[in-house]
Amino acid sequence: MSFHGLPCWFEGMVADPDAAQAFYTQVFGWDWSDAGMEGVDYRLARSGADMVAGLMALKDCTEGTPPNWTLYLAAEDCDATAAQLRDLGGQVLKAPADIPGTGRFAILADPQGAVFGILAPLPMDPPPQGGAWNQKTPGHGRWIELMTPDPKAALETYRKLFDWRPDMYFDMGPAGGYHVFAHRGTQIGGMMGQGQAPCPTWLPYFGVASVARTIAAITAAGGTVLHGPTEVPGPAFVAACRDPQGAHFAIVGPNR
Repeated sequence: MSFHGLPCWFEGMVADPDAAQAFYTQVFGWDWSDAGMEGVDYRLARSGADMVAGLMALKDCTEGTPPNWTLYLAAEDCDATAAQLRDLGGQVLKAPADIPGTGRFAILADPQGAVFGILAPLPMDPPPQGGAWNQKTPGHGRWIELMTPDPKAALETYRKLFDWRPDMYFDMGPAGGYHVFAHRGTQIGGMMGQGQAPCPTWLPYFGVASVARTIAAITAAGGTVLHGPTEVPGPAFVAACRDPQGAHFAIVGPNR
């Protein structure tokens, strides 16, 4: 299926969901609602008509989980994809399970240790008009980036899992190389060395209408800009950021 391997959801995990909701409302203009999950404080963020992200409290996560944004990739068959990753040397951290009314999911770690989720969505009637991943609309996921000790090995793992293909390569000098990969001919992300990251990790990029204005909103709301804004091919500008509770994310868009 064409959706297999596309980013499909972004899930924030924080100690204080109320504070995080206020922060991301100020930064991205998201609207929020309660997911109605019994016994769990799980919140849904909308950008326009699209549900784009979820937010949950660390107290409802596995003990020791740090504040973070977790990337979910769409899978045609959740169980088969989890088993395939295990065969490739990865780990299944949370076995496939059903989310009523949504689909079947699992939490995995690739062979280098980067954690991500997979989701096999249920068919919907009528089908949704959009979703969390939209490279043309602000407030949605627009790019994904893996920091890993072995980008070439990671590229091969994800090629086997999702048929991602190397598309471009940029030499970044002492920082190593940047491997851009494509899903069915469309560039969706990049892979690079682990660098300053404390562990292998996926970083989501959210699209914005103005990087400059969004940076001002992030700092005004108590967040931190760690790097940028930096111009990248496209043309576009990017900035790596951290919210007030320690979850990392990035933004991409024009710098007007």
